[in-house]
Amino acid sequence: MPHAATAEAAPTSSGLIWSGRALSGLVVLFLLFDGAIKLVPLQVVIDTVIPLGWPADAVTWRALGIVLIASALLYAYPRTAFLGAILITAYLGGAVATHVRVGSPLFSHILFGVYVGVALWVGLWLRDPRIRALLR
Repeated sequence: MPHAATAEAAPTSSGLIWSGRALSGLVVLFLLFDGAIKLVPLQVVIDTVIPLGWPADAVTWRALGIVLIASALLYAYPRTAFLGAILITAYLGGAVATHVRVGSPLFSHILFGVYVGVALWVGLWLRDPRIRALLR
């Protein structure tokens, strides 16, 4: 049998797993909040996106809110967490690209999506031994 099919993840300390769950939980809560304010959509969402060159129509923001919430829920569920992480990473890449395009400040705006993405993947790495095994 191929090595990959028989490889098992190394034992993991419960502290590592709980740290990953806590970090992942913070990311999920932030993304659910961000998705929820797009569903309504609150006026602050519309006022914020107009200078970024995005359309102000509610349909666009509701669709993005649904995509973000669905991706966050996929990430929160252990069996689909990897797929959720990939989808959220793509979503955050769009946010970074938008801020680069309009010349937003680097550390507070452009890199914010990178910060969330790093927390997302570190949380998944800490809580899922299969992800750690892939990176060995």
